[in-house]
Amino acid sequence: MSDTPFAAFRAVPRTGVIYVTTEAQKLGFRYGAEGWCNLGQGQPETGPLPDAPARIQSLSILTDDQEYAPVPGLWELREAVAGMYNELYRRGMPSKYSAENVSISGGGRVSLLRAAAALGTVNLGHFLPDYTAYEELLDVFRLFSPIPILLDPARGYEFTAGEFEREVQGRGLGAVLLSNPCNPTGRLVGGEALRRWLSVAREYDCSLLIDEFYSHYIWNAAPGTEAPMESAARYVEDVDRDPVVIFDGFTKNWRYPGWRITWTVAPKPVIEAVASAGSFLDGGGSKPMQRAACEVVSAEHARAETAAIQKVFRRKRDLLLGRLKALGVRFDRDPDGGFYGWGSVAGLPAPYNTGLGFFRAALERQVITVPGEFFDVNPGKRRLGRASRFRDHVRFSFGPEERVISTALDRLEAMVRG
Repeated sequence: MSDTPFAAFRAVPRTGVIYVTTEAQKLGFRYGAEGWCNLGQGQPETGPLPDAPARIQSLSILTDDQEYAPVPGLWELREAVAGMYNELYRRGMPSKYSAENVSISGGGRVSLLRAAAALGTVNLGHFLPDYTAYEELLDVFRLFSPIPILLDPARGYEFTAGEFEREVQGRGLGAVLLSNPCNPTGRLVGGEALRRWLSVAREYDCSLLIDEFYSHYIWNAAPGTEAPMESAARYVEDVDRDPVVIFDGFTKNWRYPGWRITWTVAPKPVIEAVASAGSFLDGGGSKPMQRAACEVVSAEHARAETAAIQKVFRRKRDLLLGRLKALGVRFDRDPDGGFYGWGSVAGLPAPYNTGLGFFRAALERQVITVPGEFFDVNPGKRRLGRASRFRDHVRFSFGPEERVISTALDRLEAMVRG
């Protein structure tokens, strides 16, 4: 029986960010409205940053840009993406990405949706906690079986290559989906650890579907080193044989979320499959936006933008974590990457000691956060229980401008301290 007024339609749950902004709108929140502090937002600030490349303010649209773009994307943009990955991560390596290893999509969820639609009858592992939008994505398609893998907060959500290998063997995993760095915990699998993960995937033919949308927001590099970027592309041996599928785009690392330009980088047969899925799912992305994107998809631009991001966002990270810790919020791990703090409010006085209680009280002070239970990814609500294991957690974004974060922290301090 349908939960909507129309028998043909089911009730579709909202992702965490959509839920919290919808609740805030009931109290007067509107995007761009003065007075509100959105620490729930999943986008970075999009204005100019010191020493960053100039922001694009206008676009020219050619006559043939009024036509459909090819479903896999404009060839010149696919070439640019492949060339950028080769320059950033594959210098001196014999196997190189080409345009045929790249598919362009109209947003991060679309790229993930195409990949999910192209999966066969496999066990698909996914981690808890992880990105809220994965939940419905993993429930829509019925060929594959979602298998949850619980990470331990007491270990800072660490998960070794050896543990990965045991999961692949024990649960018969044919694929694993993860965000890296993780949204919401900020845990990063990088360097030699990531290399070992790829070795396991290669040995057992277990496809790694890696959401790298935060891969330029890295905080655990040694001071004074070049602004780090991490990608599984660095550890792929053969671009057409290794079972590694990478998702990234303009949303976070280029700070152009409104462009809805993302890409999938993978072996050619996978790209053919996801492009075929795109032909019936979405029909392809915006042609004018893809043409404009060609101007800024380059290793040089990526390095300059990343260096600017890391200077500004590191300061915001330290501000957010420092003041929330002083308030009594406990962090299982300081984020290695991304622009979120994942904190437990269990030690705060009631009613602020649960994610939902904290969220409701903060809304009254025009501060938006995201309760942790939204990241307890549970496709189809197959795991039953009275309460989420992350009911005491909250995700705090340091994506907004610093002045917004400071104002929000002032309000949260006044709220908790009474």
